[in-house]
Amino acid sequence: MSELSENRSSAEVLRRQEALYRLIISQLYYDGHHPMAITLQSSCNVVEPCPPSDRLSQLVQIGVAHEPDRMKRMENQPSIGLNPIQEILIGPGLDLEFESDIDPSAPEPAQYETAYVTSHKSPCRAGAFSIDGQLCATGSVDASIKILDVDRMLAKSSMESAEPQNDQQGHPVIRTLYDHIEEVTCLEFHPSSPILASGSNDKTVKMFDYSKSSVRKAHKTIQESTLVRCLSFHPSGDFMIVGTDHFVLRMYDTTTTQCFVCCLPTSQHKQAITAVKYSQDGRIYCSGSKDGDIKLWDGVSSKCVATFNRAHDGAEISSLTFTRNGKYLLSSGKDSLVKLWELSSARCLIAYTGAGSMGQQVHRAQAVFNHTEDYVLFPNEATTSLCAWNSRNAARQNLLSLGHNGVVRHLCHAPTSAAFLTCSDDFRARFWYKRQIHVSA
Repeated sequence: MSELSENRSSAEVLRRQEALYRLIISQLYYDGHHPMAITLQSSCNVVEPCPPSDRLSQLVQIGVAHEPDRMKRMENQPSIGLNPIQEILIGPGLDLEFESDIDPSAPEPAQYETAYVTSHKSPCRAGAFSIDGQLCATGSVDASIKILDVDRMLAKSSMESAEPQNDQQGHPVIRTLYDHIEEVTCLEFHPSSPILASGSNDKTVKMFDYSKSSVRKAHKTIQESTLVRCLSFHPSGDFMIVGTDHFVLRMYDTTTTQCFVCCLPTSQHKQAITAVKYSQDGRIYCSGSKDGDIKLWDGVSSKCVATFNRAHDGAEISSLTFTRNGKYLLSSGKDSLVKLWELSSARCLIAYTGAGSMGQQVHRAQAVFNHTEDYVLFPNEATTSLCAWNSRNAARQNLLSLGHNGVVRHLCHAPTSAAFLTCSDDFRARFWYKRQIHVSA
């Protein structure tokens, strides 16, 4: 039955597309653009005749007249995953349906400056921000994890601080965690509790309660069968999806650590899972793999609802992230390309190009949005610089030299402010920030 309904749905989409193309062709004939109409009719294989008509123009006028009412209804809907402060600071995010040509409200990423640098004893390869942007964490090959206070990093770097701060109270590193025995590969903060989750090459996922200043060890451990590559919390924090070197995607109850997997073996990836992410309403989650495919999963049934085969021409998937409204998915691959996918049509809308002059990448690199979703950020492996694009039209922005002496292995942007974190093989993590310029009257 499901296959039959899927076929009917596909046929309906094709019928609607043909009806749209016929309207366009008829409008072109009506406006006197005969050669263009003939070319479009041939390329779209429209067999039925399309007499001159301005019906498309009339429909557009009706739609434009109703657009303000529709936008008001959209604005009155509760924002997904945003608190009132975030709504004021960062706005609604990316929505090409309404705002394809607006100017960015956030500062260009090339204007950011290094505000603080922290060091590990080995390469730094994992990082994360808390949901309110007040904390960030870094993880290293030395198996250690640091949690840093953003306000303290800014205070430490500010030249306006006239008096030296108490070393104990003012130090940006508020926790150092030691419970893994191999490289820390991924980090994520719990959406509502003071818990940090970490994955490692030691085949474990650990959860740390950092509310206690004396904490060093995890209060909960999930044992995996192979090394852990990526993880993501459900917006409620009750569940967590985990990607490992095994091709089967796992979901865990964070209270009981009970494991769930999709019951259909054919729905799983064919190789190791390299990226996972929940949407902000939890209705869907995604996974990417070394096999080059991106999969979308139902957040309730854990069934695979869509597969983007060879999403980056077969190259390994490096990162995935949803827009806040859940309409789009941003992906990066080892082909050095960044793509924006429309989930309703399962197609690539925009390709952000020009980041990799050398083509295929050696290491995975994360593509992320800035806090307002005005820009897409992506580190260039060859030049150790930050590439950025306007998220709506893919216009290239100025490059930013990231100042690392090694490859940038992880990039994450703060969810509520103009700040991001870079983690590198030079053992360092850099916290970048764009300070507001206050002009006195």
